[in-house]
Amino acid sequence: QVQLVESGGGLVQAGGSLRLSCAASGGTFSNLAMGWFRQAPGKERELVARISRSGGSTYYGDSVKGRFTISRDNAKNTVYLQMNSLKPEDTAVYYCATSTSRIVYTDPEQYAYWGQGTQVTVSS
Repeated sequence: QVQLVESGGGLVQAGGSLRLSCAASGGTFSNLAMGWFRQAPGKERELVARISRSGGSTYYGDSVKGRFTISRDNAKNTVYLQMNSLKPEDTAVYYCATSTSRIVYTDPEQYAYWGQGTQVTVSS
């Protein structure tokens, strides 16, 4: 069973940056595509970024494209989300999750394992 632990969230001003980390254990990390999701109060959980097993393919939601960068270090069993030019509407709990599919699903139900989440708050 895969265990995921997110870290790096916090409170920042608009225009600032944060880097989130997700450390995996208990599975074969290199065989898993990884997604970053976020959920704001009153809103549905949405996929913001995804990275393939090797790191050779990435996906970004329209709202974060050009500002966020997903990456992974398979030697460290860790996936990252670099968030730049943060906006108040980026405020949410951010989760990492695993996928065994080559298809870029946006539905959270297609992701098997989840971390506990880390809070990102962007002030105006």
